[in-house]
Amino acid sequence: MISVVIPLYNKEKQIAHTLQSVFNQTFQDFEIIIVNDGSTDGSVAEVKKFADSRIRLIHQKNAGVSAARNRGIEKAKSDLIAFLDADDEWKPEYLATQYHLYQKYPECSVYACNYEFRDLEGKVTPTIIRKLPFEGEDGILSNYFEVASCSHPPLWTSAVMVKKQAIQAIGGFPEKVTLGEDLITWAKLAVFYKIAFSKKIVAVYNFRTTKQLVIPRRAPDKIDKVGEAYEQLLKKYDNQYLRESIALWHKMRMVTFVRLGMKKEANYEYSQICKFIHLNKKIYFWYFLNKLPLPISRFILYQLAKIRK
Repeated sequence: MISVVIPLYNKEKQIAHTLQSVFNQTFQDFEIIIVNDGSTDGSVAEVKKFADSRIRLIHQKNAGVSAARNRGIEKAKSDLIAFLDADDEWKPEYLATQYHLYQKYPECSVYACNYEFRDLEGKVTPTIIRKLPFEGEDGILSNYFEVASCSHPPLWTSAVMVKKQAIQAIGGFPEKVTLGEDLITWAKLAVFYKIAFSKKIVAVYNFRTTKQLVIPRRAPDKIDKVGEAYEQLLKKYDNQYLRESIALWHKMRMVTFVRLGMKKEANYEYSQICKFIHLNKKIYFWYFLNKLPLPISRFILYQLAKIRK
């Protein structure tokens, strides 16, 4: 059996479609643990429309997606746990593909499949996954950090299955982190456990917006728990590609701070990037933008956004 863990917070319009994608699986030996993280809309009512004994609905006060996933992990009856966000979906062969990886690679504790992006207009875009260390349809992802440093994330939450003891051994998902909590979870698993990967595209990442935002909705966390956790990993596993992954994380934070006009914070992230990699043109571009007056830098970003449409 596979335990499917779905954190739920205010996804009234999406959760039914997501749940139906689970029930449409060719592999039917599963339970679904839905952790309602204090939803204030009609999400729970939508779940209750499904009269299936395999659904377990757990309620908690709003504590964030990591806390919800961790609660689901704790309550899972199976040693195999598949994660699915409440607005994403699986293709019918997803669980069968994951179970095949579990059977074929018993030495692994983490199983991942390829996925695709779909925006609100229905446009589908494939992932770019480079430098996989095997030729066939699936294999062991022995160079996770190398792949992660030059690709879309090879491990994405709604396309990952893990062994319960492995995810619990690393402490689950870090709580009270609003962005990047999954990245550090996968990094920890990659350091301590083997990963099996399938090239089959069997999951769909549904974008929340069709527009590229020049001004982000929120700033990164002031206390960078993800960056701190990455550096702790580096002490145990000093690797060139882990360093590049850390630099990429700080670049993401820097870009967001530049877009928000938070110059001091952007400069700090730039200094962090310098600790881990040799700088490139893209980093210099964002450093240059940060030196400009905010109206000018935003004008440049708006013009670039128009060109990319």
